[in-house]
Amino acid sequence: AADKIRLIPQDFFAELCEQIIQHLNHKIPGINTAELCQRIQTSGVDINIGDLAKVANTLSFLFSTAARNNLSTEELVTALGSGVSTLPKHAVQVIRHVWNEQGKAIAVSEDARNMAAVGQFVDMKWKLGVAMSSDTCRSLKYPYVTVTLTVADPSGQITDKSFEMTIPQFKNFCRQFKEMASVLETV
Repeated sequence: AADKIRLIPQDFFAELCEQIIQHLNHKIPGINTAELCQRIQTSGVDINIGDLAKVANTLSFLFSTAARNNLSTEELVTALGSGVSTLPKHAVQVIRHVWNEQGKAIAVSEDARNMAAVGQFVDMKWKLGVAMSSDTCRSLKYPYVTVTLTVADPSGQITDKSFEMTIPQFKNFCRQFKEMASVLETV
């Protein structure tokens, strides 16, 4: 990850670190690495989304481990210096600053760690469609619903999951959501 961190300009690296801290503090559901990667590429840096996701996972692990072990800023910087592959100076400066300013606020309760291990629901979109025909069937005329769920996985990466349902399946899906809502209102 150190080689990939060298590619990221300091301002984008700082933004990534801030987003990770906010995610670990449960202030945002996740890190939108696709959007950040596109902005980094637009600035002229050749990095792909997979490499940026690896950097984000590494930093997330670093910050959560430091919080779990109650490391001071100096202990964290010392631990970074003793690693196998050394980080660039600008990265260590950013990590020092972000940890010093916001690191102590990371909630490391057992419940928060268990919740984060599952991922988090961010958004849901749906649309109604009708299949008119296909190569093998001249007249389908069956309605369907396409659902896109936006979720933040445990590391904070935001992804979209899409699937299609028949109208009866969608009605059942909605009914289950209504049941969940009514149960949540009693809590």
